[in-house]
Amino acid sequence: MAVYHGPVCRLCRREGKKLFLKGKRCSSAKCAIERKRKRPGELGKGYMRKETDYGRHLREKQRVKRMYRLTEHQFRNCFERASRKKGVTGEELLRELELRLDNVIYRTGLGRSRMEARQLVTHGHFMVNNRRVDIPSYVLGVADIITPRKSKVPARIEDALLMKVTPPRWISFDRKSLKIEIADLPRRDDVQEEIEERLIVELYSK
Repeated sequence: MAVYHGPVCRLCRREGKKLFLKGKRCSSAKCAIERKRKRPGELGKGYMRKETDYGRHLREKQRVKRMYRLTEHQFRNCFERASRKKGVTGEELLRELELRLDNVIYRTGLGRSRMEARQLVTHGHFMVNNRRVDIPSYVLGVADIITPRKSKVPARIEDALLMKVTPPRWISFDRKSLKIEIADLPRRDDVQEEIEERLIVELYSK
């Protein structure tokens, strides 16, 4: 299944929670969740289906996959890598997702959404350890350094910086030079979104 390219606000309404796919708009009164408190489609609010255990597991997986803007194949690959590690599988899965290059750009505030951060990476605006990297799924490690590739910063990055996002503890960010360094591995409590990774692990373990 390819990445969804339709109206992303429908995805938030389908999951019933904010996925923060449109940057600043998600924190404003224009957010679709705030304006339309019903699921998309003709049936919308008037149609309630009894949720099964499998349905809860599937919805959580779909929500997290859409939040990080991954295809099913990419998400399963992340899970398989996490399951081969020695730590708790759910926490390792979140660590894999957080250490993606596009997510780090988003967490630092250089992209207003993960989708915009992904575009910035694919357009070659960043270097990792002095090497140009245009792969959003590139997994970073401790002590890796990300810097802008060109001396002139794109206007989109300048606009994103106006939001003054505070990076998480594990990212060191110099706002003047736009230098990013992975200071530590992300921990479970560094992920502020409400994610029940246990449900995802149980779904893939069936």
